[in-house]
Amino acid sequence: MNIFSLSTARDTPDSRLRSEACDWLVLLTSGQATVADANALRLWCAQSPEHAQAFEQAKTLWHQLVPAVEQLQQPRHFGRRAFLGGAIAASAALFMVRATIPGGFSGLTADYRTEVGEQRRVELRDGIRLELNTQTRISRREGGIELLEGEVEVLANAAQPLKIQAGKGWLSAAQARFNVRNTDHSVCVTCIEGSLTVAVGGRSVRLDSGRQLTYDTAGLGEPLAVDTQAVIAWREQVLVFNNATLNTVIDEINRYRPGMLVLLNSELGKRRVQARFSLHQLAGVALLIRDAYGATCTELPGGVVLLS
Repeated sequence: MNIFSLSTARDTPDSRLRSEACDWLVLLTSGQATVADANALRLWCAQSPEHAQAFEQAKTLWHQLVPAVEQLQQPRHFGRRAFLGGAIAASAALFMVRATIPGGFSGLTADYRTEVGEQRRVELRDGIRLELNTQTRISRREGGIELLEGEVEVLANAAQPLKIQAGKGWLSAAQARFNVRNTDHSVCVTCIEGSLTVAVGGRSVRLDSGRQLTYDTAGLGEPLAVDTQAVIAWREQVLVFNNATLNTVIDEINRYRPGMLVLLNSELGKRRVQARFSLHQLAGVALLIRDAYGATCTELPGGVVLLS
C-alpha cells in the first residue's frame, strides 16, 4: 500500500478541503512557516464555515495521531502529506513530517545575520554602528550595506555618508541615528536624531528627527510624526503597542518567538490593543492572550500555538 497519498476515488469538495487543511498543518509544523503563511491560513479559514470546520477536524485528527507517531522508531520516508484509510474512510489524517527544504535563500550569503530572538551589534567602520534586531540579514555593498530582511538601528557619525539599500529604496546619512525595518515587502524608516535622505523611484525626501515614512511597491509615503521611543523599544528588550490590532501584535511577537502563534478568529484579530511586553515574557504570551480575550489555545509541535 502506498502511504504517500491515499485518496478516495471521488475528488469531492469536502475531500479537497480536508486535504488542504492537512497541508496547512504540515506547513505550520514544518519549521518553515512564516508570518505571511499564518496570515494566509487565517484568510483560508475565513472563506467559509466549511473551511474552518475542515481545519478543526484536521487538528483533532492530528492529536489522535500524535501518540502513534511518537512510537514510530524505524526510519521511514513519507511525502509532505500522508493519509490514513480503513476506519477513517474518506477522512484524511496527518502524520508529522518535517520539511527538509532550506529556507531563507536570500539571506544565505548575508555578511551579518541574527536568528529568532537574537540581537547583535556590528561596528561597521569608524563612526558607523549597527544594532541588528531579530531575524535580520545584512550584506555589504560598495559604499554601504543592503538590508535584505529584518530591522536595524543605525548610528552614523562619519565624514562620508553611509548608503543603505532596503527594498527598492536607498537611504543616505552621515550624521544621524535612525531605525530601518524591511519586512513583508514594505520598508519603514524612522529618524531618531539628525536627518537622512530617502530616495525611491526617482523621488528623494529628507527625513528629520521624530519623523517616519514607509515605502513599498506602491511608492513612497509622506513623512509622519511618530513616538520614536516606541519604535526603538526593542533596543531595551520591550515591545510597545499603541492602539494596534491583535493581528498586528501577534505578527510582531512571531518575529521574536520560536515557533508561531496563529490567530484563527478574524473578529478577535481586529480588536485594538494597548500593551507593553518584555521580550522575556513571550514564552507565555499565548496564555496571556487566552486569559485576556477568552481564546482557545491548541498547541502543536515546534512551538506552534493555534488561537481561536
